[in-house]
Amino acid sequence: MENTIFGYTEGQIAQFGLTFGVGAFILYMLFIVLNLAKESKAGKFGTFILFLVLSFGMLGFLAKNLIQWVLGI
Repeated sequence: MENTIFGYTEGQIAQFGLTFGVGAFILYMLFIVLNLAKESKAGKFGTFILFLVLSFGMLGFLAKNLIQWVLGI
Protein backbone atom coordinates (compact mmCIF):
# COMPACT_ATOMS: atom_id res chain seq x y z
CA MET A 1 0.00 0.00 0.00
CA GLU A 2 1.31 3.44 -0.94
CA ASN A 3 1.80 6.11 1.65
CA THR A 4 -0.56 9.02 1.20
CA ILE A 5 -0.77 12.50 2.60
CA PHE A 6 -4.34 13.85 2.77
CA GLY A 7 -5.32 11.22 0.22
CA TYR A 8 -2.64 12.17 -2.34
CA THR A 9 0.43 10.16 -3.25
CA GLU A 10 3.91 11.61 -3.14
CA GLY A 11 4.02 11.69 -6.94
CA GLN A 12 0.77 13.64 -7.16
CA ILE A 13 2.00 16.19 -4.62
CA ALA A 14 5.30 16.56 -6.47
CA GLN A 15 3.50 17.07 -9.81
CA PHE A 16 1.20 19.66 -8.23
CA GLY A 17 4.15 21.51 -6.71
CA LEU A 18 6.09 21.43 -9.98
CA THR A 19 3.18 22.63 -12.09
CA PHE A 20 1.84 25.36 -9.83
CA GLY A 21 5.08 26.26 -8.05
CA VAL A 22 7.02 26.77 -11.26
CA GLY A 23 3.97 28.48 -12.79
CA ALA A 24 3.93 30.98 -9.91
CA PHE A 25 7.68 31.47 -10.29
CA ILE A 26 7.21 32.18 -14.01
CA LEU A 27 4.60 34.83 -13.23
CA TYR A 28 6.98 36.41 -10.72
CA MET A 29 9.77 36.44 -13.32
CA LEU A 30 7.44 38.13 -15.82
CA PHE A 31 6.75 40.79 -13.20
CA ILE A 32 10.51 41.28 -12.79
CA VAL A 33 10.98 41.65 -16.57
CA LEU A 34 8.16 44.20 -16.70
CA ASN A 35 9.69 46.13 -13.81
CA LEU A 36 13.08 46.04 -15.55
CA ALA A 37 11.53 47.41 -18.74
CA LYS A 38 9.82 50.24 -16.85
CA GLU A 39 12.92 51.23 -14.86
CA SER A 40 15.16 51.21 -17.93
CA LYS A 41 12.58 53.20 -19.96
CA ALA A 42 12.90 50.65 -22.76
CA GLY A 43 9.89 51.81 -24.77
CA LYS A 44 7.48 49.50 -26.58
CA PHE A 45 10.03 47.81 -28.84
CA GLY A 46 12.59 47.43 -26.06
CA THR A 47 9.97 45.95 -23.75
CA PHE A 48 8.99 43.49 -26.48
CA ILE A 49 12.62 42.45 -26.95
CA LEU A 50 13.12 42.06 -23.19
CA PHE A 51 10.06 39.84 -22.90
CA LEU A 52 11.03 37.86 -26.00
CA VAL A 53 14.60 37.17 -24.94
CA LEU A 54 14.22 36.84 -21.17
CA SER A 55 11.01 34.83 -21.35
CA PHE A 56 12.09 32.37 -24.04
CA GLY A 57 13.05 29.68 -21.52
CA MET A 58 9.66 29.91 -19.86
CA LEU A 59 8.05 29.11 -23.19
CA GLY A 60 9.82 25.73 -23.19
CA PHE A 61 8.32 24.81 -19.82
CA LEU A 62 4.84 25.80 -20.99
CA ALA A 63 5.29 23.95 -24.30
CA LYS A 64 6.34 20.79 -22.42
CA ASN A 65 3.14 20.86 -20.36
CA LEU A 66 1.03 21.52 -23.47
CA ILE A 67 2.65 18.63 -25.37
CA GLN A 68 2.14 16.29 -22.40
CA TRP A 69 -1.51 17.33 -22.19
CA VAL A 70 -2.12 16.85 -25.94
CA LEU A 71 -0.41 13.44 -26.00
CA GLY A 72 -2.03 12.37 -22.72
CA ILE A 73 1.29 11.52 -21.08
